[in-house]
This record gives sequence, structure tokens and C-alpha cells, in this order.
Amino acid sequence: MTESQQEDGPRTPVKRGGGDPATRGRTTIADGVVEKIAGLAARDVVGVHAMGSGLARTFGAVRDRVPGGRAAATASRGVKAEVGEVQTALDLEIVVDYGVAIAEVARSVRENVIAAVERMTGLEVVEVNIAVSDVKLPDEADEEEEAEPRLQ
Repeated sequence: MTESQQEDGPRTPVKRGGGDPATRGRTTIADGVVEKIAGLAARDVVGVHAMGSGLARTFGAVRDRVPGGRAAATASRGVKAEVGEVQTALDLEIVVDYGVAIAEVARSVRENVIAAVERMTGLEVVEVNIAVSDVKLPDEADEEEEAEPRLQ
């Protein structure tokens, strides 16, 4: 270093680009990401027994047992998301436990899903449509349990 450089002291870094770093690119969120977040948030609500129709749950249980099957698909089962640049809309299909107030469970699911998706993605949730496809009776066996082989 020369003597004049030492006198100036530490050099300040040169700011390149300009503007807020958040404006220097674009973030996209896949439909599947929003579907997983919504599915997990819906399952957290007391009174939700399962997600998806009976047929979807049966195929999912079989797929989960196949080596290399997508266990991650379980998280998004029963959820369909449409994701735009700043907004998303969701359709959920749930199975509720017998004896719960369905309207209250649906309200709780809607609130939980909206809070989770908006917090994690920053997207505005414009609607959450909930279809209750079945009621799980106390003495009814789960379809996933029936798919297991009886012998080992």
C-alpha cells in the first residue's frame, strides 16, 4: 500500500446495483408448496379425521406402502391450490370425526389454513373452499388400516 491509501482509513464498500435487494428478482411459489402447507395446517385442527375422498385416501395408502412411493403426497392429499403472483385460492376436501360441529371445524380449518399460508408464503389467500366428504364413525375402521396385509 502507498502512504496515501493508509491515511484514508478503511475503504467503504462500493454499492452496486442500486435499490432495495427485494426488488432485484422474482420469487415464485409452486402450487404443490401451498398445497402441502394448507394440508398440514388443516390436519392440525381438532375434528379433522383425514383429508381427501375415500378413494384418494385408499390410493394414497397403497402408494405410501410401495417402495419409492411418494410419502410427501400425503401432506397435500385433499388440497388443490391455484397460485398467482400475489394471491392464492384453495379447495380442501376433509373427513370429520363424528360428533363435531361441522361448521365450527370448517371455520377453524379456514382460519388455520389462511394464517399458515399467508405467514409462510406472503401470498394473499382470497378463498378457502371446504368440502366435507365423509364422517368418521367411532366404530368404523380406517381405510388405511384395511389396506394392510393381514399376515406378515
